[in-house]
Amino acid sequence: MDRIIGDNRREKMKILVTGGCGYIGSHTIVELLNKAYEVIVVDNLYNSKEDVLEKIYKITNKQVKFYKIDLCYKEKLEQVFLENKIDSVIHFAGLKAVGESIEKPLEYYSNNLISTLNLLELMEKYKVNKLIFSSSAVVYGEKESPYSESMNRGLTTNPYGTTKSMIERILEDLYISNSNWNIVVLRYFNPVGAHESGLLGEIPNGIPNNLMPYVMQVASGKLEYLSIFGNDYPTQDGTGVRDFIHVVDLAKGHVKALDYMNSNNGINVFNLGTGKGYSVLELVNTFEKVNNVKIPYKITDRRPGDLAEVYADVAKANIELGWKAEKNLEDMCRDAWNFEKNR
Repeated sequence: MDRIIGDNRREKMKILVTGGCGYIGSHTIVELLNKAYEVIVVDNLYNSKEDVLEKIYKITNKQVKFYKIDLCYKEKLEQVFLENKIDSVIHFAGLKAVGESIEKPLEYYSNNLISTLNLLELMEKYKVNKLIFSSSAVVYGEKESPYSESMNRGLTTNPYGTTKSMIERILEDLYISNSNWNIVVLRYFNPVGAHESGLLGEIPNGIPNNLMPYVMQVASGKLEYLSIFGNDYPTQDGTGVRDFIHVVDLAKGHVKALDYMNSNNGINVFNLGTGKGYSVLELVNTFEKVNNVKIPYKITDRRPGDLAEVYADVAKANIELGWKAEKNLEDMCRDAWNFEKNR
């Protein structure tokens, strides 16, 4: 994406991506580079690895500028703004493990809120007013699907989700105080899958909380079996239903959001999902079918707070962003396993 400057030369628009070495961030950088944006990455590598940038180069043949910085250290982060003329920011950085957030609430509140406040203060200081915030469907709380952007935020069930809800509120107050801000909040549903090259994918620490990484560890023999939490829900096969979305589709949603901000102002919220729910057993059966790998599983008790069905109303993103998820459950399962095998 180019910006015309005074003498008719073209300068690439610079996008600062916080947490760019992470799962969703890295896939989004690939899509940004494919659209000719220039990318600056800030990541503290707490839950990611720098070699992701080499893999991005292998896929795109394009370099990014990288700073190993923790956003909680404002003075270090300011150096990025001093050294670069930033046009927009995509903010992924933050602690994100639901279970860990329950065990370490103060760490989550401190890290996720302070890092975001530091970023916003510097954006305001250097007059960078375009922000895409990586939020989550957890901010809806316990409601009946489909989840629509017109719904109010609900009571969150863990500190991770609460930090997302609190940051959304901060962004709303920020826009009220200064209408020059142009903010898009993207609420993700259940990102899964990997880049088709097999170079980029999800690498969780320890035993994963989310379904697809858990399936990967069973498929690769790292875990003996998959625990399915409940088979007595009022769904097609009794297991929970979730809106799984391919991470590449999700990444493309961020590029569409940048396009949207070029011609729309204000603070706007969009769901990024497929608009369709898949059950846990449906995902397991599809994974076995497309990859010819057996996934042993055991039915265990429901987890407290788990809902029967969670899926998105995606009409707003389809119409206003011009974005729609294109990949199906088979693509998600095939690409995830391809990445796991390549590891």
